Amino acid sequence: MIRNLTRVAAAALLASATISAPAMAEEGPTDMQIAHIAYTAGTLDIRYAHLALAKSNNPEVRKFAELMIQDHAAVNDLAVGLLTKLGASPEDNATSQQLIADASAKLNAMAQMQGAEFDRAYAANELGYHQFVNKTVETAFIPAVDNKEFKDLLGQALEIFKVHEQHAAHMVRVLK
Repeated sequence: MIRNLTRVAAAALLASATISAPAMAEEGPTDMQIAHIAYTAGTLDIRYAHLALAKSNNPEVRKFAELMIQDHAAVNDLAVGLLTKLGASPEDNATSQQLIADASAKLNAMAQMQGAEFDRAYAANELGYHQFVNKTVETAFIPAVDNKEFKDLLGQALEIFKVHEQHAAHMVRVLK
């Protein structure tokens, strides 16, 4: 069941990344649309982590969730600081909205789980989420971004999130 949930979540995330507003379909997302998507993805991972802290008694799961909150909040704070410096505002878009809708459904499903079932689902979700987000940031967002400071920030965040992916993969193996 957990593998199916992970596959469904990954498919939904993949589908949501390809959903686009008319301007995005022809030219690709703008820097400010990418900023909104990236900020939204970080905020959603923080929500998953808060759920893990509320539901899990597993010390490794809880430690990972605390790290997700700390790191994703720090990256989002850096993004807000850069946007403020640039006098820019992130642009809401269909991809961000789809990410929110998909995460809401996933959070509701995970909230019904208990104990080891929840821990395995959380770890699997984090692995799938980071694999997809990391690939998207590396192969789509960084090449598409025009602003050098924003591109650099995405690169720095990617380094952190690749470590998260490795940690999540370890949790999946340990929690089997």
